[in-house]
Amino acid sequence: MSSAVDTLWLRTIIRYFRSKSRIIESLATPLFFLLILGFGLNSVSTIPGTGHSFIIFLIPGIITMAVLFTSVFSGIQIIWDRHFGFLKETLIAPVSRNSIMIGQTLGGATTAIIEGMIILVLSLFIVGSFPSVLGFLIAISFMVLISISFSSLGIAIASRMEDMYGFQMIMNFLIMPIFFLSGALFPLTNAPTVLKAIAYVNPLTYGVEGIRYGFLGVVPAINPLISFAVLTGFCIIMVFLGGYLFNKVKV
Repeated sequence: MSSAVDTLWLRTIIRYFRSKSRIIESLATPLFFLLILGFGLNSVSTIPGTGHSFIIFLIPGIITMAVLFTSVFSGIQIIWDRHFGFLKETLIAPVSRNSIMIGQTLGGATTAIIEGMIILVLSLFIVGSFPSVLGFLIAISFMVLISISFSSLGIAIASRMEDMYGFQMIMNFLIMPIFFLSGALFPLTNAPTVLKAIAYVNPLTYGVEGIRYGFLGVVPAINPLISFAVLTGFCIIMVFLGGYLFNKVKV
């Protein structure tokens, strides 16, 4: 099992670094949001209760964006592999389907974390603000949970589809509301009651708040321990869901 997981993980990483256009494209949107939205509103917005400018507040949300979109769209590799016959060759190999799913999930999660780290480092140099070592580790731990959770979700959905364009449409329809209603772009403490209620049932909210706690060093709207517990539970559920649906794949 370990050998199959390592091989599929390494395959995903190699494909990622060979696709320079994919790296640039996946980094462009988060950086666009950070530079245009961040600097555009920075001069007129200060986040109450934190003393931080808007662009500092926005950085954890942009990091979450990079991790979220990269991890969830890694599931499209399942559809590509199905079209080109690689998935069939993998499934008939003498390894369990669970190990294949885990390898694919970890590969997608790793690429998402890499992109999140790139955005994090670039953001630090752009704004000239650096978190503590402990805060940095806390932010990374939440990035790991987000990436594994949504890589598993992407694989779960891709396991039931054969059309990559349909997969992209469904994921955009699902992921865009999850992101915009997570508090990534606005503080939950000042949000309208309806938006706040929706945010609290959104699992990504707990990831955003966790990263924000690590990055800013201030207690967010949700206790970090609660955020960690909720996101861990969601991660476990998604891994089991992804494994269950992947075991039902037919080629």
